[in-house]
Amino acid sequence: MAFGWIDEQAEARRRAGLVRTLRPRPADSPLLDLASNDYLGLARHPEVVEGAARAARTWGGGATGSRLVTGTTELHTELERELADFCGSEAALVLSSGYAANLAAVTALAPHGSLIVSDAGNHASLIDGCRLARGTAQVVRHADPDAVRKALGTHRGEAVVVSDTVFSVDGDAAPLSALAGVCRRHGAGLVVDDAHGLGVLGDGGRGAPHAAGLAGAGDVVVTATLSKSLGSQGGVVLGPARVIEHLVNAARTFIFDTGLAPAAVGAALAALRLLRREPERAARARAVAAGLHARLTAAGLDAVRPDAAVVSVRAPSPESAVRWAAGCRTAGLAVGCFRPPSVPDGVSRLRLTARADLSGTEIERAVRVIDETRP
Repeated sequence: MAFGWIDEQAEARRRAGLVRTLRPRPADSPLLDLASNDYLGLARHPEVVEGAARAARTWGGGATGSRLVTGTTELHTELERELADFCGSEAALVLSSGYAANLAAVTALAPHGSLIVSDAGNHASLIDGCRLARGTAQVVRHADPDAVRKALGTHRGEAVVVSDTVFSVDGDAAPLSALAGVCRRHGAGLVVDDAHGLGVLGDGGRGAPHAAGLAGAGDVVVTATLSKSLGSQGGVVLGPARVIEHLVNAARTFIFDTGLAPAAVGAALAALRLLRREPERAARARAVAAGLHARLTAAGLDAVRPDAAVVSVRAPSPESAVRWAAGCRTAGLAVGCFRPPSVPDGVSRLRLTARADLSGTEIERAVRVIDETRP
């Protein structure tokens, strides 16, 4: 029977407690949300919503084509200019998603004969970029510059090091300054995904590379998503103008994909301008994360110290993590639930988002629910 193997895999997932399901949420969900990536609480901010609506009224519902045909509007270039200026980069290129941005950067900057050194904790989009690139990928220990140095030392030729700036599972930060130093000693480029750093780390939320003094560096390329701190959708690659020009001509997920919808562009632009005006939102997100971690550990829970706005709480098993998340939901709290294969170390977790707009009362309530529903 065609696709008969699907049933076998489905049964294997069921036995391992790894079945995933879609759960449509209503527009007015009563749950306290610690599951989304809306770090600054901007997804439903009136200015961001109006930015989306105004762009849709002006430009229509879709971009109408690829960026190289009809899909580049004046609004797209406006967003790219402002993102580059905000993050301290020479140029920027907006794509339809953060996933597409990572595929574009890695595949276009790792040609045949090159070496790609990839952190073991990298996001799936970076991993897929390594798999699709024509270079040879080597996975190294998580957040270990010495392992990167050893890998680069085995190769003669073009090389690129690929890493998240803040890892999505535990919320720990990569040692960016050390990685950049290793890359420069070996003449390698550095590509970093700042999806969880933009809007949270750096001066006024300008991101982890900016905080590490790497903004605008000629050997550093930064990717990010517009769907987390900026409350919209889409992705961006930031870097030297010659790199961005290369991506326009070589990155398949840019060339052959429809441009980002105008509404998403307008929302991201409104959110970016709001963040410029209210830079304290970034510090507030970090403070909420620190407060969550302190309260969770005080309750005896195995919470990982956050470097940005992600707080994870480790669970005994995939099955217990699922039950724990379900118990939280029943008690009115939405939390993320990370299980293999989403976690590289095989340890299941609850994943919490420390949103800048959470009140002290909401933080206390969240910790109480997580504690009371623990396995």
